[in-house]
Amino acid sequence: MPTALITGATSGIGAAFAHRLAAKGVHLVLVARDAERLASTADTLRTCFGVSVEVLAADLLVPEQCRTVEERLAARGEHGHPPVDILVNNAGFGLPAPFPHSPVEDEERLLDLLVRVPLRLTHAAVPGLRARGRGAVLNVSSVAGLLPTGTYGAAKAWVTAFSESLRVDLAPHGVRVLAVVPGFTRTEFQQRAGMDVSALRDSVWLDPDDVAAGALRDLAKGRPLSVTGWRYKLYAHAVRHLPRTTVAQRLARKRHAPTGAAAGACESGRPSH
Repeated sequence: MPTALITGATSGIGAAFAHRLAAKGVHLVLVARDAERLASTADTLRTCFGVSVEVLAADLLVPEQCRTVEERLAARGEHGHPPVDILVNNAGFGLPAPFPHSPVEDEERLLDLLVRVPLRLTHAAVPGLRARGRGAVLNVSSVAGLLPTGTYGAAKAWVTAFSESLRVDLAPHGVRVLAVVPGFTRTEFQQRAGMDVSALRDSVWLDPDDVAAGALRDLAKGRPLSVTGWRYKLYAHAVRHLPRTTVAQRLARKRHAPTGAAAGACESGRPSH
């Protein structure tokens, strides 16, 4: 059976991917910062699904710890560790205020985790995937990346564009690439970021399991993007065809003050790295 490595794997969309893949018999490598929570998650998955689960407690914003994950992705079966066939780049966080109201150091950390980390992890995984002629990379983006929505949206736009480009490059080698593009999803993301989303209607919220299930279906169908829910599918279709200036003007009128919910509240995955 294949092995999947998932970042931000102990909650939200990352945890949903872990459960969905384990239910298919896929062995797992789970990456997150909280070692205790990782161990508990791994025990649950082993008990429920009978799969092998490795854990890597790592803060991906610490270069040495990120390199540990890169090395695991680059491993090709050495030392009893099976090669990774599926990479799910899911770790992320948001900021409670739009640019430039957050400290610039926080903005840099945001860009590092949303852009530099998936770039490095994918770079480590791809040579092995290509050599074996199989496998997949799933990059969790956001509908925020479809619109001009500050640093978070810009970073997620990069994730989507990167995924679409990589998909073209790797298709001849039998490797699939999918950009997962959820909207607001019920996870710890908004709470951890200190975002006020109390004004949002229940109808806009997605369930993490639905996001993961839809993504795996879309991956099997060879689609480049996975957008969950009919509202967000219509939304994605509309913003891709509306003039960019019109969209930007409408967003500017709706944008909250710095203490309100940031555009980054459109969920990309796990709330922390």
